[in-house]
Amino acid sequence: MGPLEGVKVVELAGLGPAPFACMMLAELGADVLRIERPGGGLAMGPPELELVNRGRRSVALDLKNPAAIDVVRRLVAQADVLVEGFRPGVAERLGAGPDDCFALNPRLVYGRMTGWGQDGPLAQAAGHDIDYLALSGALHLIGRAGGPPQVPANILGDFAGGSLYLVVGVLAALHHAQRTGAGQVVDAAIVDGSAHLTTMLLGALAGGSWKQERGTNLLDTGAPFYDVYETADGLFMAVGAIEPQFYAELIAKLGVEAADRYDPANWPELQKLLAETFRTRSQAEWTELFDGSDACVAPVLPMAGTHPHLNARGTFVDKDGVRQAAPAPRFSRTPTTLDRPPARPGQHTREALADWGITDTDGLFETGAAVQN
Repeated sequence: MGPLEGVKVVELAGLGPAPFACMMLAELGADVLRIERPGGGLAMGPPELELVNRGRRSVALDLKNPAAIDVVRRLVAQADVLVEGFRPGVAERLGAGPDDCFALNPRLVYGRMTGWGQDGPLAQAAGHDIDYLALSGALHLIGRAGGPPQVPANILGDFAGGSLYLVVGVLAALHHAQRTGAGQVVDAAIVDGSAHLTTMLLGALAGGSWKQERGTNLLDTGAPFYDVYETADGLFMAVGAIEPQFYAELIAKLGVEAADRYDPANWPELQKLLAETFRTRSQAEWTELFDGSDACVAPVLPMAGTHPHLNARGTFVDKDGVRQAAPAPRFSRTPTTLDRPPARPGQHTREALADWGITDTDGLFETGAAVQN
């Protein structure tokens, strides 16, 4: 059941990074109960394809109804973790803020997922992944020389700078609560997490080995041996031959004579040479040529692509007719698995509440405080 078997989590459903974090907690073995508004919220598609909602049951409650809030409090009283992704102050106005919950359960870990954080001048402002990356400096890093910043979908901010930091914070606070009996608030802000992700490059910037100008550095396409190159069939190969021995193998495999790579003045010429060479063969041909080598060259695959290594590890799985990423990371003693598909909002209201000891639900259904889909 995963290393978090026995941990009980209440999720006050939101968008993007908070659901992804709860998906991870569920895949790690926690019993995550997703509390949704009747009818659900904004979605990218039909419920069965909202993959970030997989792994847990859905209960539909109208949180504007005091009876529904009473149910939430009863759930919180027996939970180990609560996760919410509202704007600061919304949970408090509903009567489910940290003080309300700690009064019922002092051991509770209260995870809060926002873009700007719980305080600061922008705490109440709207925003999205791209805005948080912009202020943190992470967006400034991405792009080619002389060009604008490039938008990395919403993976870098929402999920790396947001969800993963929330999960790390929740797990750390859970460990502390189990040792001391004292819960606490985890304030996970995407702007903080994405700034934290730049730590290595901030050190390089201070030391003079990284420049603010995009596309001029070792790891941002400035170096020709760390870039992507188009192939004869319009696809791409990724080259990451940083170390001398890997670079030597790259040049040997390509069968070219190259200028000294340690002199940045030669980089434009070298980049042109590599680009012309990679355009002489298809992606499949280059993939076969570099297979098993240490040249650090790999084909750029589409999402959910097929490759012998991914197939061998089961990195992607076909579950309920949908190709999706398997849980990560892997555990030797407490393996994780995909056990529940994404639920329709309110699909498990009656059964899930009963499993959590709340059986007096008839009145909730009659008044609309709870809905069974």
